[in-house]
Amino acid sequence: MSASYADTTGVILRALIVWLAIVSGACAARGGSPRPFPGAAVPPAPDPPSAPAAEPAPAPVAPFGSVVRTALEFLGVPYRNGGSDPSGFDCSGFVQWVFGRHGLTLPREVRDQYQVGSKIDLEEVREGDLLFFETVARGASHVGIALGEGRFVHAPSSRGVVRVEPYTASYWARRFVGARRVAKVEEVETVETETAPPIRPRVFPGAIQSSR
Repeated sequence: MSASYADTTGVILRALIVWLAIVSGACAARGGSPRPFPGAAVPPAPDPPSAPAAEPAPAPVAPFGSVVRTALEFLGVPYRNGGSDPSGFDCSGFVQWVFGRHGLTLPREVRDQYQVGSKIDLEEVREGDLLFFETVARGASHVGIALGEGRFVHAPSSRGVVRVEPYTASYWARRFVGARRVAKVEEVETVETETAPPIRPRVFPGAIQSSR
């Protein structure tokens, strides 16, 4: 009886071990997480996805800078009534020529240029804006190009050359009639033309010409 009882107990234990093995395998097959053995290294967690690198911000574009640089190339060119090329400019001919070099066609007369673009206040004026004054006739009769810092470049009849002056000076301040902004000048490149007349030597009033 003792041997039979021991044999029966061994069979039951072996059956129980087999049953536990089957149950454990079934749990793993159903998608349970693998159970590491005691002392086994835990695999590292995957790195979180890195955020996409931010694109660098575009460099700011100085508005109207190229127009101003072109205008300053003609300092000292003589004033000529009705002039619209570098052999001699009047005020509106100078403005028309400078903007034309940058692909923008402006009207020829001051009063018509005063209708171009958008009206702005004097406090909003920046380089490349058009400044209008009342000089020889009522309303806008003189025009120049703002340079910033209270200055503008223009072709006046007095002293007879293209020059830079402060528009805050009393003479111009009391004659100021308005300012206009021509849009998108900063987005175009200088247009070089083969037919452009050559720039003549700039002779200031009172200068002695060379005999050469």
